[in-house]
Amino acid sequence: MSTTPTLLKPVDPAGPPEPRTPARDVWTRLRPAVLPFGSLLLFLVLWQLLAVSGTWSETLVPPPSKVWQAFIEVSTTHGGVRGYNGTTLVEHLGISLRRIAIGAGLGIAAGVVFGLLMGTVTWVRSLFEPWITFLRTLPPLAYFSLLVIWLGINEEPKVTLLAVAAFPPVAVSTTTAVAAVPKSLIEAARALGASRWDVVRDVVVPSALPETLTGVRLAVGVAYSSLVAAELVNGLPGVGGMVKDAANYNNTPVVLVGIISIGVSGLIIDGLLLRLERAVVPWRGRA
Repeated sequence: MSTTPTLLKPVDPAGPPEPRTPARDVWTRLRPAVLPFGSLLLFLVLWQLLAVSGTWSETLVPPPSKVWQAFIEVSTTHGGVRGYNGTTLVEHLGISLRRIAIGAGLGIAAGVVFGLLMGTVTWVRSLFEPWITFLRTLPPLAYFSLLVIWLGINEEPKVTLLAVAAFPPVAVSTTTAVAAVPKSLIEAARALGASRWDVVRDVVVPSALPETLTGVRLAVGVAYSSLVAAELVNGLPGVGGMVKDAANYNNTPVVLVGIISIGVSGLIIDGLLLRLERAVVPWRGRA
């Protein structure tokens, strides 16, 4: 009598997966919020220990309590003084955000247009790419004084500086993304009778959109890093001008309040841009 051999299932050397427990599920849900909060708490503890250690004076490293007190003072009216230099922190931040929105918006729009042109027209890329690379390597302070000479000390040099700072990242990322569009897609669209504009609108732009949005996020970050430089001259009201003015008087708590305000608002805006990117290009990162 013949017997049929039994096929044995391969044994997983790692063993069976661990069963999910309610506690593990709760930790998985809370981890994205707990870890950042824990790192913030650890940072505040280390900051407090450094401040009370006496290594540096409180003028250089004020404790978190003094920074919090400065935050309350610049955000409210105290002793008949409204905020800092007659303007509250929210108003300072709002004016700076308006400058960033206008300047970075102009720079991003110009960067997208130039990126599309340089990515689709070879001679345009050869003509402008060296200048954009040259501009990208310049620190904002290198040409801000020149902008002040040309445009005065009002809003024009500030907005122009932020626009110039935001322009190169978008132009470079858009150019690279457009140049990387698969030729097969373009040829297929042309074979179906699509015009040059149809190819750009229906093939090139959707394919380049993910990298372009990444360039937009980088451009906003560069604009934020250039904010204090943009508000060096006649920057009040404005959070960058507040930081610069407080630094002139060694008012370190107010300087830290301004820096933290810029950083937190930048995190919020970057998070909003990331959500926009996920909504506009949900296929990114998926096969």
